[in-house]
Amino acid sequence: MIRNVAIIGLGLIGGSLGLALKRNEAIRIIGFDNSETTLKEAFEKGAIDSIACTAKSAAEQADVIIFATPVNTTVNLLSEALSWGLKEDVIITDTGSTKRPIMKAAQKLVEKGVVVIGGHPMAGSHKSGIAAAQAHLFENAYYILTPSKGVKDKKIEQIRNLLTTTKGKLMLLEADEHDSMTAIISHFPHIVASSLVTRLARQQEKHPFLTNLAAGGFRDITRIASADPIMWRDVTIQNRDELLKQLDGWLQSMNEVRDMLLTHDELEIYRFFAEAKEYRDNLPATYKGAVQGALYTTFDLHVDIPDHPGVISEVTKILADERISLTNIRIVETRTDVYGILVISFQTSDDRKKAKDVLGRQTEYSMQIL
Repeated sequence: MIRNVAIIGLGLIGGSLGLALKRNEAIRIIGFDNSETTLKEAFEKGAIDSIACTAKSAAEQADVIIFATPVNTTVNLLSEALSWGLKEDVIITDTGSTKRPIMKAAQKLVEKGVVVIGGHPMAGSHKSGIAAAQAHLFENAYYILTPSKGVKDKKIEQIRNLLTTTKGKLMLLEADEHDSMTAIISHFPHIVASSLVTRLARQQEKHPFLTNLAAGGFRDITRIASADPIMWRDVTIQNRDELLKQLDGWLQSMNEVRDMLLTHDELEIYRFFAEAKEYRDNLPATYKGAVQGALYTTFDLHVDIPDHPGVISEVTKILADERISLTNIRIVETRTDVYGILVISFQTSDDRKKAKDVLGRQTEYSMQIL
Protein backbone atom coordinates (compact mmCIF):
# COMPACT_ATOMS: atom_id res chain seq x y z
CA MET A 1 0.00 0.00 0.00
CA ILE A 2 1.27 3.46 -0.91
CA ARG A 3 1.62 5.75 2.09
CA ASN A 4 4.80 7.77 1.62
CA VAL A 5 5.52 9.66 -1.60
CA ALA A 6 8.79 11.48 -2.29
CA ILE A 7 8.63 14.42 -4.68
CA ILE A 8 12.07 15.51 -5.82
CA GLY A 9 11.86 18.91 -7.49
CA LEU A 10 9.23 21.34 -6.19
CA GLY A 11 8.61 23.78 -8.99
CA LEU A 12 5.26 24.31 -10.68
CA ILE A 13 4.75 20.63 -11.56
CA GLY A 14 6.20 19.06 -8.42
CA GLY A 15 4.42 21.52 -6.15
CA SER A 16 1.11 21.07 -7.95
CA LEU A 17 1.46 17.28 -7.73
CA GLY A 18 2.03 17.57 -4.00
CA LEU A 19 -1.11 19.66 -3.56
CA ALA A 20 -3.15 17.31 -5.75
CA LEU A 21 -1.93 14.16 -3.99
CA LYS A 22 -2.69 15.72 -0.59
CA ARG A 23 -6.37 15.46 -1.48
CA ASN A 24 -5.88 11.91 -0.25
CA GLU A 25 -5.36 12.38 3.48
CA ALA A 26 -3.69 8.97 3.77
CA ILE A 27 -0.73 10.12 1.66
CA ARG A 28 2.35 11.67 3.30
CA ILE A 29 4.55 13.77 1.01
CA ILE A 30 8.31 14.00 1.60
CA GLY A 31 9.85 16.82 -0.42
CA PHE A 32 13.30 17.74 -1.64
CA ASP A 33 14.53 20.61 -3.77
CA ASN A 34 17.96 22.17 -4.23
CA SER A 35 16.49 25.50 -3.14
CA GLU A 36 15.93 25.87 0.61
CA THR A 37 13.54 28.76 -0.07
CA THR A 38 11.47 26.56 -2.37
CA LEU A 39 11.40 23.79 0.23
CA LYS A 40 10.20 26.16 2.92
CA GLU A 41 7.51 27.62 0.67
CA ALA A 42 6.34 24.16 -0.41
CA PHE A 43 5.97 23.16 3.24
CA GLU A 44 4.12 26.36 4.17
CA LYS A 45 1.87 25.99 1.12
CA GLY A 46 0.95 22.44 2.16
CA ALA A 47 2.45 20.77 -0.91
CA ILE A 48 4.67 18.58 1.29
CA ASP A 49 4.43 17.22 4.82
CA SER A 50 8.13 16.99 5.60
CA ILE A 51 11.47 18.20 4.25
CA ALA A 52 14.33 15.89 3.32
CA CYS A 53 17.95 17.04 3.42
CA THR A 54 18.87 15.20 0.22
CA ALA A 55 17.18 13.51 -2.72
CA LYS A 56 18.60 10.22 -1.42
CA SER A 57 17.04 10.72 2.01
CA ALA A 58 13.63 11.52 0.50
CA ALA A 59 13.74 8.53 -1.85
CA GLU A 60 14.76 6.02 0.81
CA GLN A 61 11.64 6.82 2.88
CA ALA A 62 9.22 6.48 -0.02
CA ASP A 63 6.86 3.89 -1.44
CA VAL A 64 6.69 6.01 -4.61
CA ILE A 65 9.39 8.38 -5.87
CA ILE A 66 8.42 11.17 -8.28
CA PHE A 67 11.22 12.97 -10.08
CA ALA A 68 9.65 16.34 -10.98
CA THR A 69 12.90 17.70 -12.38
CA PRO A 70 14.16 18.62 -15.88
CA VAL A 71 14.82 15.53 -18.00
CA ASN A 72 18.61 15.85 -17.87
CA THR A 73 18.49 16.12 -14.07
CA THR A 74 16.16 13.13 -13.84
CA VAL A 75 18.53 11.05 -15.98
CA ASN A 76 21.38 11.87 -13.58
CA LEU A 77 19.26 11.13 -10.51
CA LEU A 78 18.25 7.74 -11.91
CA SER A 79 21.93 6.91 -12.20
CA GLU A 80 22.57 8.03 -8.62
CA ALA A 81 19.59 6.01 -7.38
CA LEU A 82 21.44 2.79 -8.19
CA SER A 83 23.40 3.26 -4.94
CA TRP A 84 20.46 4.37 -2.81
CA GLY A 85 18.85 2.09 -0.22
CA LEU A 86 15.40 2.04 -1.77
CA LYS A 87 12.44 0.10 -0.40
CA GLU A 88 11.98 -3.33 -1.96
CA ASP A 89 8.60 -2.56 -3.54
CA VAL A 90 9.29 1.06 -4.46
CA ILE A 91 7.85 2.55 -7.65
CA ILE A 92 9.75 5.28 -9.49
CA THR A 93 8.02 7.72 -11.83
CA ASP A 94 8.74 11.17 -13.25
CA THR A 95 7.14 14.16 -15.01
CA GLY A 96 9.51 14.67 -17.96
CA SER A 97 8.24 15.76 -21.37
CA THR A 98 10.42 13.24 -23.23
CA LYS A 99 10.26 9.62 -22.17
CA ARG A 100 12.84 7.75 -24.24
CA PRO A 101 15.98 9.10 -22.48
CA ILE A 102 14.40 8.63 -19.06
CA MET A 103 13.31 5.05 -19.68
CA LYS A 104 16.75 4.29 -21.14
CA ALA A 105 18.45 5.76 -18.05
CA ALA A 106 16.15 3.71 -15.81
CA GLN A 107 17.06 0.40 -17.42
CA LYS A 108 19.79 -0.51 -14.89
CA LEU A 109 17.32 0.06 -12.05
CA VAL A 110 14.78 -2.12 -13.85
CA GLU A 111 17.41 -4.87 -14.16
CA LYS A 112 17.82 -4.70 -10.37
CA GLY A 113 14.07 -5.30 -9.98
CA VAL A 114 12.94 -1.69 -9.40
CA VAL A 115 9.57 -0.80 -10.91
CA VAL A 116 9.83 2.25 -13.17
CA ILE A 117 6.75 3.83 -14.73
CA GLY A 118 7.51 6.97 -16.70
CA GLY A 119 5.06 9.85 -16.45
CA HIS A 120 4.23 13.06 -18.27
CA PRO A 121 1.40 15.30 -17.03
CA MET A 122 0.54 17.45 -20.05
CA ALA A 123 -0.31 20.61 -18.17
CA GLY A 124 1.35 23.93 -17.53
CA SER A 125 0.85 27.55 -16.60
CA HIS A 126 1.88 31.02 -17.68
CA LYS A 127 3.70 31.17 -14.31
CA SER A 128 6.45 29.01 -12.87
CA GLY A 129 7.83 27.91 -9.52
CA ILE A 130 6.26 26.71 -6.29
CA ALA A 131 4.37 30.01 -5.87
CA ALA A 132 2.31 29.14 -8.97
CA ALA A 133 1.56 25.57 -7.86
CA GLN A 134 -2.13 24.65 -7.83
CA ALA A 135 -3.94 21.44 -6.95
CA HIS A 136 -6.18 21.72 -10.02
CA LEU A 137 -3.34 22.16 -12.56
CA PHE A 138 -3.78 18.66 -14.01
CA GLU A 139 -7.56 18.50 -14.10
CA ASN A 140 -8.84 17.33 -17.51
CA ALA A 141 -5.29 17.23 -18.90
CA TYR A 142 -3.79 14.07 -20.33
CA TYR A 143 -1.40 12.36 -17.92
CA ILE A 144 0.70 9.86 -19.86
CA LEU A 145 2.24 6.77 -18.21
CA THR A 146 5.02 4.77 -19.90
CA PRO A 147 5.74 1.59 -17.93
CA SER A 148 9.02 -0.23 -18.45
CA LYS A 149 8.76 -3.72 -19.93
CA GLY A 150 7.50 -6.40 -17.60
CA VAL A 151 5.79 -4.11 -15.08
CA LYS A 152 2.91 -5.98 -13.51
CA ASP A 153 -0.62 -4.65 -13.92
CA LYS A 154 -0.90 -4.43 -10.13
CA LYS A 155 1.90 -1.82 -10.01
CA ILE A 156 0.39 0.20 -12.85
CA GLU A 157 -2.93 0.16 -11.03
CA GLN A 158 -1.25 1.40 -7.84
CA ILE A 159 0.13 4.43 -9.69
CA ARG A 160 -3.23 5.01 -11.38
CA ASN A 161 -4.95 4.98 -8.00
CA LEU A 162 -2.36 7.34 -6.51
CA LEU A 163 -2.74 9.83 -9.38
CA THR A 164 -6.55 9.74 -9.37
CA THR A 165 -6.60 12.80 -7.12
CA THR A 166 -4.91 14.86 -9.87
CA LYS A 167 -8.15 14.45 -11.88
CA GLY A 168 -6.01 14.04 -14.99
CA LYS A 169 -6.86 11.71 -17.88
CA LEU A 170 -4.45 8.78 -17.34
CA MET A 171 -3.27 7.05 -20.52
CA LEU A 172 -0.73 4.29 -21.16
CA LEU A 173 1.74 4.68 -24.05
CA GLU A 174 5.07 3.25 -25.15
CA ALA A 175 7.91 5.72 -24.58
CA ASP A 176 8.79 5.83 -28.29
CA GLU A 177 5.18 6.46 -29.26
CA HIS A 178 4.91 9.24 -26.69
CA ASP A 179 8.01 11.01 -27.96
CA SER A 180 6.90 10.72 -31.57
CA MET A 181 3.47 12.19 -30.88
CA THR A 182 4.69 15.00 -28.64
CA ALA A 183 7.24 15.92 -31.30
CA ILE A 184 4.37 16.39 -33.76
CA ILE A 185 1.95 18.36 -31.63
CA SER A 186 4.16 20.06 -29.05
CA HIS A 187 7.91 20.11 -29.63
CA PHE A 188 7.89 20.86 -33.37
CA PRO A 189 5.25 23.65 -33.10
CA HIS A 190 7.57 25.39 -30.60
CA ILE A 191 10.32 25.37 -33.21
CA VAL A 192 7.94 26.75 -35.84
CA ALA A 193 6.64 29.48 -33.54
CA SER A 194 10.16 30.52 -32.60
CA SER A 195 11.22 30.60 -36.24
CA LEU A 196 8.26 32.84 -37.13
CA VAL A 197 9.22 35.27 -34.36
CA THR A 198 12.84 35.22 -35.52
CA ARG A 199 11.75 36.07 -39.08
CA LEU A 200 9.74 39.00 -37.76
CA ALA A 201 12.69 40.27 -35.71
CA ARG A 202 15.01 40.13 -38.72
CA GLN A 203 12.64 42.24 -40.83
CA GLN A 204 11.73 44.85 -38.24
CA GLU A 205 14.48 47.27 -39.22
CA LYS A 206 13.08 47.42 -42.76
CA HIS A 207 9.51 47.79 -41.47
CA PRO A 208 9.58 49.65 -38.09
CA PHE A 209 5.79 49.49 -37.69
CA LEU A 210 5.84 45.70 -38.03
CA THR A 211 5.65 44.92 -34.31
CA ASN A 212 2.48 47.00 -33.98
CA LEU A 213 0.76 44.89 -36.62
CA ALA A 214 2.11 41.71 -35.02
CA ALA A 215 0.20 42.49 -31.81
CA GLY A 216 -2.91 40.79 -33.25
CA GLY A 217 -3.23 37.27 -34.64
CA PHE A 218 0.53 36.84 -35.07
CA ARG A 219 1.06 37.31 -31.35
CA ASP A 220 -1.54 34.65 -30.57
CA ILE A 221 -0.23 31.98 -32.93
CA THR A 222 3.32 32.48 -31.64
CA ARG A 223 2.40 32.56 -27.93
CA ILE A 224 4.39 29.40 -27.21
CA ALA A 225 7.62 31.05 -28.40
CA SER A 226 7.65 32.80 -25.00
CA ALA A 227 8.42 29.52 -23.24
CA ASP A 228 11.60 28.93 -21.20
CA PRO A 229 14.50 28.69 -23.71
CA ILE A 230 16.58 26.47 -21.41
CA MET A 231 13.80 23.91 -21.13
CA TRP A 232 13.17 23.94 -24.88
CA ARG A 233 16.86 23.66 -25.66
CA ASP A 234 16.90 20.47 -23.59
CA VAL A 235 13.66 19.12 -25.09
CA THR A 236 14.95 19.74 -28.62
CA ILE A 237 18.20 17.90 -27.91
CA GLN A 238 16.44 15.03 -26.10
CA ASN A 239 13.92 14.45 -28.90
CA ARG A 240 16.36 15.21 -31.70
CA ASP A 241 15.61 12.22 -33.97
CA GLU A 242 11.85 12.75 -33.95
CA LEU A 243 12.25 16.48 -34.56
CA LEU A 244 14.53 15.86 -37.53
CA LYS A 245 11.77 13.71 -39.06
CA GLN A 246 9.26 16.51 -38.52
CA LEU A 247 11.61 19.13 -39.98
CA ASP A 248 12.19 17.01 -43.08
CA GLY A 249 8.45 16.64 -43.57
CA TRP A 250 7.88 20.36 -42.99
CA LEU A 251 10.54 21.32 -45.55
CA GLN A 252 8.91 19.01 -48.08
CA SER A 253 5.51 20.61 -47.41
CA MET A 254 6.96 24.11 -47.76
CA ASN A 255 8.59 23.16 -51.05
CA GLU A 256 5.20 21.95 -52.27
CA VAL A 257 3.68 25.31 -51.29
CA ARG A 258 6.53 27.08 -53.08
CA ASP A 259 5.85 25.05 -56.23
CA MET A 260 2.16 26.01 -56.05
CA LEU A 261 3.11 29.66 -55.93
CA LEU A 262 5.62 29.36 -58.76
CA THR A 263 3.10 27.60 -61.02
CA HIS A 264 0.24 29.86 -59.92
CA ASP A 265 -1.89 26.76 -59.30
CA GLU A 266 -5.07 28.32 -57.91
CA LEU A 267 -6.84 24.98 -57.41
CA GLU A 268 -3.97 23.47 -55.40
CA ILE A 269 -3.60 26.64 -53.32
CA TYR A 270 -7.32 26.51 -52.53
CA ARG A 271 -7.08 22.83 -51.57
CA PHE A 272 -4.11 23.57 -49.32
CA PHE A 273 -6.12 26.03 -47.24
CA ALA A 274 -9.46 24.18 -47.49
CA GLU A 275 -8.08 20.83 -46.32
CA ALA A 276 -6.23 22.48 -43.45
CA LYS A 277 -9.38 24.36 -42.42
CA GLU A 278 -11.53 21.24 -42.51
CA TYR A 279 -9.07 19.20 -40.44
CA ARG A 280 -8.56 21.95 -37.87
CA ASP A 281 -12.28 22.62 -37.54
CA ASN A 282 -12.77 18.98 -36.59
CA LEU A 283 -10.11 18.95 -33.89
CA PRO A 284 -11.47 18.54 -30.33
CA ALA A 285 -12.39 21.94 -28.89
CA THR A 286 -11.34 22.29 -25.24
CA TYR A 287 -13.99 24.88 -24.48
CA LYS A 288 -16.66 22.32 -25.41
CA GLY A 289 -15.50 20.02 -22.65
CA ALA A 290 -12.72 18.04 -24.31
CA VAL A 291 -9.57 17.41 -22.34
CA GLN A 292 -6.52 19.62 -22.63
CA GLY A 293 -4.01 18.66 -25.29
CA ALA A 294 -0.23 18.53 -25.12
CA LEU A 295 0.40 22.24 -25.66
CA TYR A 296 -0.19 24.48 -22.72
CA THR A 297 -2.55 27.26 -23.66
CA THR A 298 -4.64 29.80 -21.92
CA PHE A 299 -8.35 29.83 -22.64
CA ASP A 300 -9.20 33.06 -24.44
CA LEU A 301 -12.51 34.87 -24.62
CA HIS A 302 -12.82 37.54 -27.32
CA VAL A 303 -15.23 40.31 -26.43
CA ASP A 304 -16.66 43.01 -28.66
CA ILE A 305 -17.04 46.04 -26.40
CA PRO A 306 -18.16 49.61 -27.02
CA ASP A 307 -15.43 52.24 -27.06
CA HIS A 308 -16.12 54.41 -24.03
CA PRO A 309 -14.11 55.34 -20.90
CA GLY A 310 -14.16 52.76 -18.11
CA VAL A 311 -15.54 49.87 -20.16
CA ILE A 312 -12.63 47.54 -19.35
CA SER A 313 -12.96 48.19 -15.63
CA GLU A 314 -16.69 47.42 -16.00
CA VAL A 315 -15.87 44.05 -17.56
CA THR A 316 -13.26 43.14 -14.93
CA LYS A 317 -15.62 44.18 -12.12
CA ILE A 318 -18.32 41.88 -13.49
CA LEU A 319 -15.82 39.00 -13.46
CA ALA A 320 -14.50 39.92 -10.00
CA ASP A 321 -18.02 40.04 -8.56
CA GLU A 322 -18.49 36.46 -9.77
CA ARG A 323 -15.05 35.48 -8.36
CA ILE A 324 -13.77 34.44 -11.79
CA SER A 325 -9.97 34.64 -12.05
CA LEU A 326 -8.29 35.79 -15.24
CA THR A 327 -4.63 35.43 -16.22
CA ASN A 328 -4.34 38.23 -18.77
CA ILE A 329 -6.35 40.95 -20.47
CA ARG A 330 -5.41 43.03 -23.49
CA ILE A 331 -6.81 45.23 -26.24
CA VAL A 332 -6.21 44.11 -29.82
CA GLU A 333 -5.80 46.80 -32.46
CA THR A 334 -4.92 44.59 -35.43
CA ARG A 335 -7.80 42.15 -35.59
CA THR A 336 -7.11 40.04 -38.67
CA ASP A 337 -8.41 36.56 -37.78
CA VAL A 338 -9.14 37.74 -34.23
CA TYR A 339 -12.70 38.27 -33.05
CA GLY A 340 -13.31 41.20 -30.76
CA ILE A 341 -11.30 44.11 -29.47
CA LEU A 342 -10.81 42.73 -25.93
CA VAL A 343 -9.05 39.42 -25.30
CA ILE A 344 -9.41 37.95 -21.80
CA SER A 345 -7.36 34.87 -20.91
CA PHE A 346 -8.34 32.28 -18.31
CA GLN A 347 -6.47 29.28 -16.94
CA THR A 348 -9.32 26.78 -17.30
CA SER A 349 -12.12 26.15 -19.77
CA ASP A 350 -14.60 26.25 -16.85
CA ASP A 351 -13.53 29.81 -15.98
CA ARG A 352 -13.93 30.86 -19.60
CA LYS A 353 -17.39 29.30 -19.79
CA LYS A 354 -18.48 31.05 -16.59
CA ALA A 355 -17.16 34.36 -17.89
CA LYS A 356 -18.91 33.89 -21.23
CA ASP A 357 -22.21 33.15 -19.47
CA VAL A 358 -21.86 36.10 -17.09
CA LEU A 359 -20.83 38.63 -19.74
CA GLY A 360 -23.42 37.24 -22.13
CA ARG A 361 -26.14 38.45 -19.80
CA GLN A 362 -24.88 42.01 -20.26
CA THR A 363 -26.78 43.22 -23.31
CA GLU A 364 -24.10 45.69 -24.42
CA TYR A 365 -21.51 42.92 -24.89
CA SER A 366 -21.26 40.13 -27.45
CA MET A 367 -18.89 37.18 -27.27
CA GLN A 368 -17.14 35.06 -29.83
CA ILE A 369 -14.53 32.40 -29.13
CA LEU A 370 -11.67 31.97 -31.54
